[in-house]
Amino acid sequence: MKRALLICTVCFAGVAAAQLTSNAIVAAGGRPQDWVTYAGQYSAQRFSSLKQVEAGNVGRLAPQWVFQTGALGKFEATPLAIDGILYVTGQDNLAFALDARTGRPIWKYVRALPEKIQVCCGRVNRGFAALDDRLFMATLDAHVVALDRRTGNILWDTKAADYSKG
Repeated sequence: MKRALLICTVCFAGVAAAQLTSNAIVAAGGRPQDWVTYAGQYSAQRFSSLKQVEAGNVGRLAPQWVFQTGALGKFEATPLAIDGILYVTGQDNLAFALDARTGRPIWKYVRALPEKIQVCCGRVNRGFAALDDRLFMATLDAHVVALDRRTGNILWDTKAADYSKG
């Protein structure tokens, strides 16, 4: 099995982390340097209006850094990019905050899984949602967890269902 990798080909300019309000999410088209929802912006177009990458220069793109998760598995979620930080979820309830320019890990979150967990579609995660200074993640064991966006510390953890029922 291959180890999961995250490769940054295009990096983002960073500023100090600010609250991501619901109004800022709705108006995310005005923040083309960020990718604040699963589909990039509230309209779910999965389109960036940034002009740095275009048909004439896409062939010259090259990896700027590689991040290794240290775990076997794969990614199935779109990272969020907010204020120069990438927020990434991975296999087995792993989550990371990475400096988008350098790939330097800022924090790592790991949620231990029950031993006999049954999953329908692989041990993957569907990604983060963000609001204000929080990140929200649904876990493989049927919890919803809120993490502090700056530190990765757990703000709250709520059981959403009985994971043992599949």
